[in-house]
Amino acid sequence: MSEIPAYKSAAAFLEAYLRELSALGNRSPYTIRNYRYDIGHFLTYCEEEGWAPLEVTRGRYRQYLGTLKDAGIAASSVARRTSTIHSFYRYLQREGAIDRDLLHGISLPKRGRRLPKVLEGTTISALLDGPDTSTPKGLRDRAMLELLYGGGLRISELTAIDTGDIDREYGTAVVHGKGSKERVVLFGEPAMLALEAYLAKGRREFVSSAEPALFLNRFGKRLTVRSVQSIIKEAALRAGITADVHPHLLRHSFATHLLDGGANLRTVQELLGHASAETTQIYTHVSQAKHAEASSAAWQALGEQVRARAARARKRQLAGSDG
Repeated sequence: MSEIPAYKSAAAFLEAYLRELSALGNRSPYTIRNYRYDIGHFLTYCEEEGWAPLEVTRGRYRQYLGTLKDAGIAASSVARRTSTIHSFYRYLQREGAIDRDLLHGISLPKRGRRLPKVLEGTTISALLDGPDTSTPKGLRDRAMLELLYGGGLRISELTAIDTGDIDREYGTAVVHGKGSKERVVLFGEPAMLALEAYLAKGRREFVSSAEPALFLNRFGKRLTVRSVQSIIKEAALRAGITADVHPHLLRHSFATHLLDGGANLRTVQELLGHASAETTQIYTHVSQAKHAEASSAAWQALGEQVRARAARARKRQLAGSDG
């Protein structure tokens, strides 16, 4: 009988924990949503197994991790979940709900290195040309795509931009990244031209109030993250792109293309707003992998040419001996 109140108590602590994270202002709504899901999934598992979450043992927790592995969940996702659950138990200890961190000392699963996918330059060009710029919607969508790619923005940063955040003279914008960290991003000429066209001919068709948001929906309100995701997929479909195109793919492509063009790692780190150079380092591996792939393809093509020439020479030699 005591296990049911314990579960309810853990659930109540979860709500209080999420409220605290939201109040601190250094967690995005998407992070809060992930925390709720990850921790809630573990609490539900405890309930189904008849365990009291505030009295869970290390052995039982390892059993839970085993179910995640058996379900085929990626190592990176398991690592995220375990890190989130660990942080919740540290909160429980801090709040006095438990006298010690029950999960202390349990090592997190190692994250496998998975290189981010990127789009080739020709595919990026096709995507940017996808929106119909003869319409206000198309002007808006083109400007959004140009800013996402040209500034390496996160989708949450894009939707949060207000008109007052843009410096049209210098081609910069103030954005608020993870942890509410503010930074200035630079845009190239294509992005600025698209933005100018949208501000001159597109945005005024959406305005219905004093909404400060740069990008508006048909009701004159700030575009949501989900709406932008749908717009990107629509543009990819119009461009005939079969790959799964999402906002972060443009950010990955932006970083990789900069490194391919000779930008140094520190510059790319600052433009992306990464706190650590280690986070940015992954893009050097993507760039190197692309160069290695191109080099391998070139050598393979050269080898085929050499073999073809040798075959033709051999054929001529045989024809000459026959004569």
